[in-house]
Amino acid sequence: MPRTQKNDNFIDKSFTVMADLILKILPANKRAKEAFVYYRDGMSAQSEGEYAEALDNYKQALELEDDSLDRGYILYNMGLIHASNGEHQVALELYHQALEYNPRLPQALNNIAVIYHYLGEKAKEAGDEDGGEALFDKAADYWVRAIRLAPNNYIEAQNWLKTTGRMQIDVFF
Repeated sequence: MPRTQKNDNFIDKSFTVMADLILKILPANKRAKEAFVYYRDGMSAQSEGEYAEALDNYKQALELEDDSLDRGYILYNMGLIHASNGEHQVALELYHQALEYNPRLPQALNNIAVIYHYLGEKAKEAGDEDGGEALFDKAADYWVRAIRLAPNNYIEAQNWLKTTGRMQIDVFF
């Protein structure tokens, strides 16, 4: 049974009905509509913690999707799953691929920064001060890029940049 038929709550059912209506009205080809169905099912599975199912749906959507911005969002969501599973290198690769398709995706830039910051903390805990600082510098670079795209977001990152002296100029406001 397709995931769209499994939705139990009112909000999921309502979203599914509306998405299906929009899908019928949109002037998109069959392939694009099928990609959207897989993407929607992937998001639904991901929200329920069914990560393997979500990844399968995202992979199907990726094979069918031609739009570069949509491909970026699919790869970004795949990165979220891998990051939440502690697979940081895979997540970084997926976030970078997402940015190749959609360079204006501040959430991917932020998540890359979060991973580098986490790895920097781990390096410092292991006694590698220089390695940790290098990873913190990488995190700063990605946070600055994310904040330039979304100046009202990532307030904690902005504070960290200021308190660590990694923000060269106040370019955000």
